[in-house]
Amino acid sequence: VGLVYMFNLIVGTGALTMPKAFATAGWLVSLILLMFLGFMSYMTTTFVVEAMAAANAQLRWKRMEKRKDDEDEDSSSGVSDSDVLLQDGYERAETRPILSVQRRGSANIFEITERVEMGQMASMFFNKVGVNLFYFCIIIYLYGDLAIYAAAVPVSLMQVTCSVTGNHSCSVGDGTKYNDTDKCWGPIRRIDAYRLYLAAFTLLLGPFTFFNVQKTKYLQIMTSLMRWIAFILMIILALIRISRGQAEGHPSMAQLSGIRNLFGVCVYSFMCQHSLPSLITPISKKKHVNKLVLLDYILILAFYSLLSFTAIYCFRNDTLMDMYTLNFTNCEIISVPFIRYFLGLFPVFTISTNFPIIAVTLRNNWKTLFHREGGTYPWVVDRIVFPAITLIPPVLVAFCTHDLESLVGITGAYAGNGIQYLIPAFLAYCSRKDTQLVFGSGTVNKHLSPFRHSFWIVFVLIWGFSCFVFVTANIVLSESKL
Repeated sequence: VGLVYMFNLIVGTGALTMPKAFATAGWLVSLILLMFLGFMSYMTTTFVVEAMAAANAQLRWKRMEKRKDDEDEDSSSGVSDSDVLLQDGYERAETRPILSVQRRGSANIFEITERVEMGQMASMFFNKVGVNLFYFCIIIYLYGDLAIYAAAVPVSLMQVTCSVTGNHSCSVGDGTKYNDTDKCWGPIRRIDAYRLYLAAFTLLLGPFTFFNVQKTKYLQIMTSLMRWIAFILMIILALIRISRGQAEGHPSMAQLSGIRNLFGVCVYSFMCQHSLPSLITPISKKKHVNKLVLLDYILILAFYSLLSFTAIYCFRNDTLMDMYTLNFTNCEIISVPFIRYFLGLFPVFTISTNFPIIAVTLRNNWKTLFHREGGTYPWVVDRIVFPAITLIPPVLVAFCTHDLESLVGITGAYAGNGIQYLIPAFLAYCSRKDTQLVFGSGTVNKHLSPFRHSFWIVFVLIWGFSCFVFVTANIVLSESKL
């Protein structure tokens, strides 16, 4: 069940922007990059699982130490001053025999039984600067997520309603290139319709940011079911069109100019590291968790390839939409109106249910970042300021642009790069160092990553930092050409 949830978490909004990114970068380059980034994402997933096990061991160690201290106090009141001063875990580790701990905790010291979120792991293993950088990275990523969601829903509504009520009835995917200034309903232009939908979206879903939202099981089941119906429908419809000889796509092998966006989209589409504690911890038998996660990644890789290849051979490059579902709102592709509207409005239903949850997560991260031990926020700051700084920036970004491919690309290439590569690599490195200090160099983490050699951590860090440089240089060069 955990792996099904993991599959559903990874295969999300990013997958809908992947066909356009594939077409822009060329099929061969796209396939190679997709496979490589899938491998990198799997590697850092094993790093996070390892860090979770190390964090569980540390928490257990602290509890056992506290229990032992309490027992010592009960049995003898003659405790020397030097013993009282040894509060730090590392110093205690030097004064207590490790064998006694291992006998009491047996082999389960590294068992993942307690959910330790990424922020908690960062505060356990990183210094103050590292913790602040972690929160900065996750906040930027969540802002990008919200901006993508805030733009995707109005774009889908605009495309569907303007096509139905305009002169081009149900012709979203017929190759007609629309400008934002084209008419939608009478005097109202397409960009005006988009902004009206954005305003309605903000007014309807924005208030949820000011309250607590709990993701219900039934909501998750419903959105997962809708997602699978939509993805399978799109693959089948594209395959039918190709088999009938109606395919129009002639994708190129490689176009280096499209790599920047493809990289961001692929990173965004493999993102699950920040949610691993919630997914892995409830799994009862974790012995083969790395192998099962690898199977998940292979299935996701096959699914992304199938979706993207059927798309780029079915549709011409210039007709592929940023949001792939919109290509199926054309009467020539599918004659059944219900399926056309279901696929056209699919992002509206699924994204609308996720928006409040991500907004609340971002708001709570802001609170944690500025929280001081024992302090509380004034009511206005807690209930008004934090929700406002969560909601306003992504809505403003969505108001200024609805270029989903670029939004997904930039979010994935910058914040996604940090969360998916840099943070897991640093967590693995710091947790290994801490484990050796606390438990001794002979202790082996039972959930140690298959990529246990320090070479892999260095490789991931070099790759992550070089990606930052590459993407930034690419943006600067393309802007200077314009």
